[in-house]
Formats: sequence, structure tokens, C-alpha cells
Amino acid sequence: MKTIAIIGAGPGLGLSLAKKFGSNGFKVAAIARNPEKLAKIENDLKNLNIEAKSYVTDVTDLSALKQALQAAKQDFGSIDVLEFSPYAGWDKFTNVLETTPDTVLEQINSYLLPAVLSVNEVLPTMINNGSGAILFTTGLSAMFPLPFVGNGGIVMSGIRNYATNLHQELKEKGVFVGHLSIGTMIQAGTAGDPDVIADTWYNLYEKKDRFEEIFPLGFDPTKIPN
Repeated sequence: MKTIAIIGAGPGLGLSLAKKFGSNGFKVAAIARNPEKLAKIENDLKNLNIEAKSYVTDVTDLSALKQALQAAKQDFGSIDVLEFSPYAGWDKFTNVLETTPDTVLEQINSYLLPAVLSVNEVLPTMINNGSGAILFTTGLSAMFPLPFVGNGGIVMSGIRNYATNLHQELKEKGVFVGHLSIGTMIQAGTAGDPDVIADTWYNLYEKKDRFEEIFPLGFDPTKIPN
């Protein structure tokens, strides 16, 4: 049985991803900073007979994140899929005219550096096994400049660059790297329903026929007002 580690797991997309992969035979390692939300995720999954364990970790603490991933590998034997989607909150984004070194550094510390460390922790085993997947979930500013997400766009586009390079280097080694760019608010019962996003992610993971998609499918980012 395979294991998926979800970095930044919450009661929205994280839980939906856990349920989707779990219903397809995966065990789940949920990693995030909020113990109450993690406990609910773990309980919900166990009620669905999905084996799961949570790890309380602030991803900005790289040492703690590394320990959590190592603990998950020890508990489950291996991490076969890494999904990376921590979200500090909309209030952490700044307009490009208000973006400063400090606001960019905050995004680097909470998003970019944890992504690189997480990949470093799982990739050697994936390469050695000739299998595995690394899934990056970002916002639309990873692909299209959006002035109202000035600091976030700088870092998200960096994540996409990193993911693209990983994809190119690993596609012949049996390791799939994918990128899903979300262009809507994530909320149940809307166009950004997390269950639908999870279905989209699993379909991309299962088919492995393309590197990235924009969600919602068919969304035209050029029509977003500034």
C-alpha cells in the first residue's frame, strides 16, 4: 500500500486530497501546524477506514518539517506521493506596489524553502525506486502576473520554475512531477470545491500525461480584472 504525505493539510483541500487518494488505496501522512484541524482530519479518515497519521509541524521551521517527514517515513515505510500546498492566508499577500523585501522573505520562508526541503527528503528514495510523484499546488500567480498578489507571485512563479525543472530532470527516472494552479477560492459547493480539485489532481497523477493544469479547467486568466 502506498503513502501520500500532504504538506499543509487542512479541512478543505487537504482533507479532500486525503479522502481521494485514501479511497484509492493510499495511507495518509498529514502535516500541518494546527493540531485541532489535524486531529479532525485523522478522525474523519479513520471513519472512512483510511489509515492516517498526523504530524503537527510549522513548515517555516525547516528542522521540524524535516523531522516530521522522517517520522512519516519511519511510520509508513516510505512516502510514494508528496503533495505540497501550505497556505498562510490571503492577508499575507501584498500588492506589488506595497511589496517589500520583508514581505517577499515571509513568502520564501513559508513556501519556497519548505518546498525544497520536502523534495530533498523524499526524492532520493523515489529515484532509487524508480517511482513516485511530487505534486505542487499553487495559486494562479505562479503562471500569470497578478499585481494584487505581488509578493506571492514572485515566490509561486519560483515554485513553478522549480517544479518544471524537476519534471524535466525526473520524467525519465520514473518520478512524476505535477503542478496544479488554482484560479479560484477553494470552498465547498462552489467552482473551487475541494473535492473537485482533488479529483482533478488524482486524474493528473494517475494519467501522468501532462505536467500542469489550471483549475477550474478551461479558466481564462486573461479575463481577471486587475
